[in-house]
Amino acid sequence: MLPFELTVPEGGRTPVIVEIPHAGLGIPEAVRDETAVDALRVMRDADLYVDALYADAPARGAALLTATLSRYVVDLNRAPDDVDLATVPDHPAPRGVQPRGVVWRLTTDGLPALRRPLTFAELSVRLARYHAPYHEALHAELLRTRERFGFAVLVAGHSMPSVGRAGHADTGTRRADVVPGTRGRTSADRRIIELVDAHFRDAGLSVRHDDPYRGGFTTAHYGRPQEGFHTIQIELNRALYVDERSGKRKARDFKRLRRLLAELVEKLGRVDPR
Repeated sequence: MLPFELTVPEGGRTPVIVEIPHAGLGIPEAVRDETAVDALRVMRDADLYVDALYADAPARGAALLTATLSRYVVDLNRAPDDVDLATVPDHPAPRGVQPRGVVWRLTTDGLPALRRPLTFAELSVRLARYHAPYHEALHAELLRTRERFGFAVLVAGHSMPSVGRAGHADTGTRRADVVPGTRGRTSADRRIIELVDAHFRDAGLSVRHDDPYRGGFTTAHYGRPQEGFHTIQIELNRALYVDERSGKRKARDFKRLRRLLAELVEKLGRVDPR
């Protein structure tokens, strides 16, 4: 089972790359016996349909990297050493202190995500098979894009529950329609951040920067504007396009949001932050 799909436009290429790390639902047979979540839980903790929302990105000139596996296999928006000792007891140098690191020990509802703790050897296999290839592909595409254009613009596409769940810092709080995460406006040029902000506000959507998500591993690791890598994480409120109880798309709203994102990708392709 391949951990990702990469689509690169044949012509009309722009400096934009869109990566979707959490929309995948697949769980390979190799790790199925280690996993305690059912299909419903996998869907509940996925960025459901975000890959479909950005499906027009290649037609607007952007490369599109989409994970095919569930974040319960590995979380591609976490660092490889983001793991705690309760998840991998024999890890020689764990950096994580919470149960939802590069491998989730608990679901967002606090239920077990693993049948048992993993050994360091088992974690290493997951990282080598699924985490490393994804980030190697992303890094290579960033380098190719910067070499061609002088810079690259990376959009990390995500979605979020409309209200903070139990265990989140904003439990019970209604979230904005769109949350751009830029690590305190440091991961991308201000012109890119301001374009994203204005694009959604002009469409009548509410925007709140870095609250409650400032950007994860991808934003922190690749967001180096001084080196020509501009990264912005975009969290979309799921209530905009999906019925959160049934998981079904809201057809008209979904179509509108998909068009809005395609237009954003096209606009970003015309920005030169140098």
